[in-house]
Amino acid sequence: MRKPNIAIDGYSSTGKSSISKVIAEKLGLIHLDTGALYRGITYYGLQYCNQDGAVDMECLIDKLPEIILEFRKADNELVLFLNGVEISHEIREPRIANEVSKVAKEPAIRQFLLSSQRSMAANGGVIMDGRDIGSVVLPDADYKFFLTAAVEERTSRRLNELLQSGIETTHEEVMQNLMLRDKIDSERAVAPLTQAADAILVDNTHMDKRQTIDYILSFITK
Repeated sequence: MRKPNIAIDGYSSTGKSSISKVIAEKLGLIHLDTGALYRGITYYGLQYCNQDGAVDMECLIDKLPEIILEFRKADNELVLFLNGVEISHEIREPRIANEVSKVAKEPAIRQFLLSSQRSMAANGGVIMDGRDIGSVVLPDADYKFFLTAAVEERTSRRLNELLQSGIETTHEEVMQNLMLRDKIDSERAVAPLTQAADAILVDNTHMDKRQTIDYILSFITK
């Protein structure tokens, strides 16, 4: 029997990836963090197309054929490799967060990743999280969810995550970054961050991770 495809979209720091990972384990699905793919391309751009600390988009688009991104299984989870080198920690650095929304709004880059994302889900059994999964990447997904939370709560979550990873930053810097990413992602011309018409809205401002997971599973296991 074919396993379902599940799309989980939403704002940054709503727990999309960690929540999707747990649901994947519970349901025997493969979890694919599409945001990591865009972060991987951003990391490449900052390494090889860096212009005064920002990504030179023309240079990056020209170099897309040189980029090979793949998920490999390690310690029972999928980690991202760029041209054969693991970059799972590097892509979580603040400098990546500052540039990723600008990279992700480029039509050529989105098209570059679209076919590979769809091919990963062609046979079912995938839970994919991002910003345009239910609306663009997997419009026929069996289940769709859209996660949101108040910006203050998302800021606190993101700040704690960064500090625990040993990355020094401030509450104000994190909030400004989240608000800027929200604006860029929501207003981009191609595949903007939006709730698919048939997606279930999940506001987890006052939910912890376990409560959010249980809420989502309540729709899938009916």
